Amino acid sequence: MGTRDEKQLAVQELVQALRNNKGAVFTDYRGISVVKDTDLRAKMRKAGIDYRVVKNTLLKRAADEVGIVGLDTYLQGPTAIALSSDPVAPAKALAAWIKANKMLEIKGGILGGKVIDAAGVTVLADLPPREVMLGRVVGTIQAPLTGLVNVLHGPLRKLVYAVDAVRQQKEAQ
Repeated sequence: MGTRDEKQLAVQELVQALRNNKGAVFTDYRGISVVKDTDLRAKMRKAGIDYRVVKNTLLKRAADEVGIVGLDTYLQGPTAIALSSDPVAPAKALAAWIKANKMLEIKGGILGGKVIDAAGVTVLADLPPREVMLGRVVGTIQAPLTGLVNVLHGPLRKLVYAVDAVRQQKEAQ
């Protein structure tokens, strides 16, 4: 990053990336070999995640322009950022890669325009998949509805039994 125009272009790219994505995770980029870096970038690309090393000052400027505050404590040392339109994907993908490779450290992230710490990113990474969460919601909604149907069928069942009893009584006469 030499010229002022190049830096301004990089800031504008980061502004667009921050605006267009719902989730971001920052990592400390120290101690990673070229081979591991290539593997990490390939996994991120495959998961639909934009992963890049950024200059802290440029990321700070972009965050300020977008209205994200509170990043200063996370922008120390070499920083890489993982961005995705899925707010949970960067956290899950990076946590899985870090667990498997014992490299990198999560600094923090952004969720819905708000800064979260490393513990918050870990919570995101531990969330069950979307399909499981939707299934739980449907199950929660379905349980009271099933109870309601049974309650509503109760009087109807009693009516059917009463009508059947009247029919049997009439047949017996």
